[in-house]
Amino acid sequence: MFGKSHLDGLIEMLLSIKNKGDMKNFLLGILTPKELEEIPTRLQIVKRLKKGMSQHKIAEDLKVGIATVSRGSREIKLGRFRVV
Repeated sequence: MFGKSHLDGLIEMLLSIKNKGDMKNFLLGILTPKELEEIPTRLQIVKRLKKGMSQHKIAEDLKVGIATVSRGSREIKLGRFRVV
C-alpha cells in the first residue's frame, strides 16, 4: 500500500474539486479506462447491498464475481460507506 501522506494528498485533492466538470476531467486523467469502469460498478454494488438485494443477484446483474460483491458486503459490515 502507499504511504498515509499520499492518501491524504489524494483526499485533499478530491475535496478541493468543486464542480462536476473538473471532477470528471480529474478522474479521466488519473484513472485508467478499466478503473473508470470498475469504480462506478463498485458503488452500484454498495448501493444495491444497502437496499437489501442478494449478493448473487447483484453479481449477475452487474456481471461481476461474487467475491467482488462479498467484499463490498464485508466493507459495509466494517462500517464503511455510511455516506452512501
